[in-house]
Amino acid sequence: MRASPRQPTHRARRRLLMALGAAALVLPGLVAAQGAWPSKPVRIVVPFAPGGTTDILARVLAPELSKALGQPFVVDNRGGAGGNIGAEIVAKSAGDGHTLLMGTVGTHGINKSLYASLPYDPQKDFAPITLVAGVPNVMVMNSKRAQELGIQSVPDFVRYAKAHPGQLNMASSGNGTSIHLAGELFKARTGIFMTHIPYRGSGPALKDLIGGQMDVMFDNLPSAMPHIRSGSLKAFAVTSAVRSDSMPELPTVAEAGALPGFEASSWFGLLAPVGTPPEIVNRLQQETSKALNLPAVKERLLSLGAIPGGDTPPAFARQIDAEIDKWAAVVKASGAKVD
Repeated sequence: MRASPRQPTHRARRRLLMALGAAALVLPGLVAAQGAWPSKPVRIVVPFAPGGTTDILARVLAPELSKALGQPFVVDNRGGAGGNIGAEIVAKSAGDGHTLLMGTVGTHGINKSLYASLPYDPQKDFAPITLVAGVPNVMVMNSKRAQELGIQSVPDFVRYAKAHPGQLNMASSGNGTSIHLAGELFKARTGIFMTHIPYRGSGPALKDLIGGQMDVMFDNLPSAMPHIRSGSLKAFAVTSAVRSDSMPELPTVAEAGALPGFEASSWFGLLAPVGTPPEIVNRLQQETSKALNLPAVKERLLSLGAIPGGDTPPAFARQIDAEIDKWAAVVKASGAKVD
């Protein structure tokens, strides 16, 4: 005859029921906490110094994402090495959606061909989120310097540079940026020589250009436009294939310099470390797209000469692949290299 199993005492049953009740209260909270995103401030790493277009776009977007997602989105400027320092920081961060990169055509299109080695892989180490904006570059010179030298157009500039090789300094936001490569391509196509001076971002480069320490720059239009309008900088041409709607009076470099096919534009986009959950990537893309379509944000970007993006992660990934191939050809044609 089998013995009956021992029944728990009243006190033991009570303890068991209390424990189960406590677990029922705690577990949903734990599950919610584990699934909540964002659960803390989100960092947007800008791989250049403050004041340039990358920084401007991040600071326009950050407050809108903060409002939409309920946590602060904080811009963290980590300039240096043509954007590679900031890109590496994000590539090596946890893929939990709390560290993002405002990537550029430099970090994710140019640098793979320009640098002998990169501390990150622009295709394998990131989860593309969305294109934020595309912008033309603009060839600008210190207005006083341009007047002193009698330079009022692209042909004037080329004539002076050929007559005075190495006497003009070309500022850029860093080695490998589209600002740098646009200048290198211009040098290669016109046969002139200028001394390239790389900075840690457009902000400090523009400061020295306006101050007269630099002569020329192929800056992104959004960061240069206020200084063009104020008269501090003289604009000669945009580097895009077509004229900019924001400054339609400016010719393209191809038009102004009789350089058919000349084109070296910029773009900027949000990326996360590889391994970031798809649901977070998709949510970021959706909220970014919504923000870019807000009338105030759209008007702000268009006034700066930027064309808002907002495409899907797969579309942005395809753009990055295509841009790497495109800029490899530009780097080869220009002869530019960075060790």
